[in-house]
Amino acid sequence: MSAHRGGGDGGAAKVRLPVNHWFVALTVTLATFMEVLDTSIANVALPHIAGALSAGRSQSTWVLTSYLVANAIVLPLSGWLMGLVGRKRFYMSCVFLFTVSSALCGAAPNLELLIVFRVLQGLGGGGLQPSEQGILVDTFPPRQLGMAMAVYGVAVVIAPILGPTLGGWITDNYSWRWIFYINVPIGILSLLLTSMIVQDPPGMEEQRRRNRQSGLHFDSIGLGLIALGLGSLEVIYAKGQEWDWFGDPFHRFQTFFSLMVVGLAAGAAWELAHPNPIVNLRLFRERNFLACGLLIYASFAVLYGTNVNTPQMLQELFGYDATRAGLILSPGAFSPMVVMPVVGFLLGRGVDARWLIPIGLSIVGGAAYWQAHLTLMASPWILIVMRCVQLLGVGLLFVPLNNAAYLYLPKDQTNNATGLFNMLRNEGGSLGIAIAATLVERRSQFHQSRLAESIRPSRLVVDQYLEQVSQVRMVRGGGSALMSHDQGFALVYRTVQEQARLMSYLDVFWLFAVMTALIIPLVLLMKKSVARGGLAAH
Repeated sequence: MSAHRGGGDGGAAKVRLPVNHWFVALTVTLATFMEVLDTSIANVALPHIAGALSAGRSQSTWVLTSYLVANAIVLPLSGWLMGLVGRKRFYMSCVFLFTVSSALCGAAPNLELLIVFRVLQGLGGGGLQPSEQGILVDTFPPRQLGMAMAVYGVAVVIAPILGPTLGGWITDNYSWRWIFYINVPIGILSLLLTSMIVQDPPGMEEQRRRNRQSGLHFDSIGLGLIALGLGSLEVIYAKGQEWDWFGDPFHRFQTFFSLMVVGLAAGAAWELAHPNPIVNLRLFRERNFLACGLLIYASFAVLYGTNVNTPQMLQELFGYDATRAGLILSPGAFSPMVVMPVVGFLLGRGVDARWLIPIGLSIVGGAAYWQAHLTLMASPWILIVMRCVQLLGVGLLFVPLNNAAYLYLPKDQTNNATGLFNMLRNEGGSLGIAIAATLVERRSQFHQSRLAESIRPSRLVVDQYLEQVSQVRMVRGGGSALMSHDQGFALVYRTVQEQARLMSYLDVFWLFAVMTALIIPLVLLMKKSVARGGLAAH
């Protein structure tokens, strides 16, 4: 069976092996799963990395930030690079770089080299998702594209959920270096399979031929501005709370914020005016692509923010260790695995994506609203069900968005579109993580000060509670009345801190519920999103 989009071309290259396009989908999803996994798998290993390499906790966070910065820079450029070297060559180059740099990360003797290798890993990994989506869009006819995106969606949605659990288990039972080494055999397998069964569509080879004949003018200014803006934005997301945002006395945040504004504003103006831009922002003129891009940005902010907020809350307030917190969250991964193939089937049968997207958003927002009412008495089963419901909504949302985004775009813009779309998804995830980290710290201080106003020794209910605690302490442990009174007051203060912290975590869920509700009207911007036969239904 040919590995190009339905409708065929007599001159298209044929795959000689006895495989079909579903094997192509599984092959290209393999490396993408490992790349997305790497965005979260190192989080729980940071204390071990810092201790092993004699680095401070603040310094070790650059292991995460460097990867995200490199990832953000290469994502929007991947479309141009695919047009330059061909999608298959670009994909295999990314897999090769990601695999080699993963081995180097595992063998890094110090923090400085580990950060350098993580940059290389991020550059290689950043090109995998858009090139995989491009391969799927050109391999499958529109009627089957929804199901193909379901295969891709399982990797993209499940990997960041399993990352912290898998990373914690590997670190606890083996070594932090193995969170990088496990990429090596999978990367080698991916390279072998890709070389045998994946083919570029005939139109792409013709595009490369035209580029060689006319001479390709490299948009170096656009590349520099976009890289400056996106790289600075990722640093802001990763370090903003640590640097106290605009209150940073060393002006690090202010510097990166200025670079971000200049880079993105000037880069957008330059690319829109350039005849051959390295990042084709004109694609946002297409309503479906713009609406789906905004929806994926906001929805993945909610998903990634919750992925960070929930396990931290379980470990800090519910007394769970990292492994048990992972076991609470992991069953939720089965929800999108079950629902995504069903959604892909419905899309292939002509169901309009505009009906599924609001349902998915409503479930995600409803789950966040439910989580915002948690108490410290919640059972593990309630926590598991909450997570399953939330990820059920993500499964309903992700596939229709990825399917509808490309329906009205020209085929020769698939590479550019996949790069931009995945950039928005990744940036949305980084925004959600930054929101969660900032709100928990800031609102915890706010709630503690408000609760402390009500905890005064002169209040009758407080005095009665302290008297009861003092009597119990004296009966059980002996000691003076004054010492027992002080211990009782310390217990009250600890309870205030605990409740303030819980309320700050719940504030994050409240915000995510509101965010989800506010973005549902964006669906109204979309055109009819039904794929029938070989054409999008206009």
